[in-house]
Amino acid sequence: MTSGNIRLVLLGAPGAGKGTQSEGISKSYNIPHISTGDIMRKAVADKTELGLKIKSIMDSGALVPDAMVIDVIRARFAKPDCQNGFLLDGFPRTVAQAEALDSMLKELSTPLTHIIELDVPDNILIERLLGRGKASGRSDDTKEVIESRLKTYHEQTAPVANFYSKSNRLTKISGTASVETISKNINDILKKGVGA
Repeated sequence: MTSGNIRLVLLGAPGAGKGTQSEGISKSYNIPHISTGDIMRKAVADKTELGLKIKSIMDSGALVPDAMVIDVIRARFAKPDCQNGFLLDGFPRTVAQAEALDSMLKELSTPLTHIIELDVPDNILIERLLGRGKASGRSDDTKEVIESRLKTYHEQTAPVANFYSKSNRLTKISGTASVETISKNINDILKKGVGA
């Protein structure tokens, strides 16, 4: 498939495997993998003014405010590599962000082509995130913070899937299979074309 066809939002709870899948999709379809988490962690690492604000919010397990995230995404879309499509990972996280994204893309005449949700039960997510925290030493992967993040996810982000589902734009797949099986399932959906 040529680049330019895919404008994808990949949804799923923390630890669902969005990052792993996003890397493969980005390479296969030659589109940028835009992770708000990565952009924000870079700001934190660079100790920018925005980064310091983001760090205190992320360390508490809360979500970064919509306006701050939307500014980050708008700036990213302005870069040349987004002309031929993109993959959004970790955004939108609220219905307000999803509505803002639809409006922004309407202005740019580049509506989303696919919205896929990786579905994983909470007990598996907690296990995965605790393992990741031990392996990487990430300060936001303690059991208390993970439980707080999942609670926040279910309250604020899970409704995003319902928002897209109402307009028949959401495809849900299991995120508990092997990485290879999930990749194949995602590729099958993307190959079906726009709005599959």
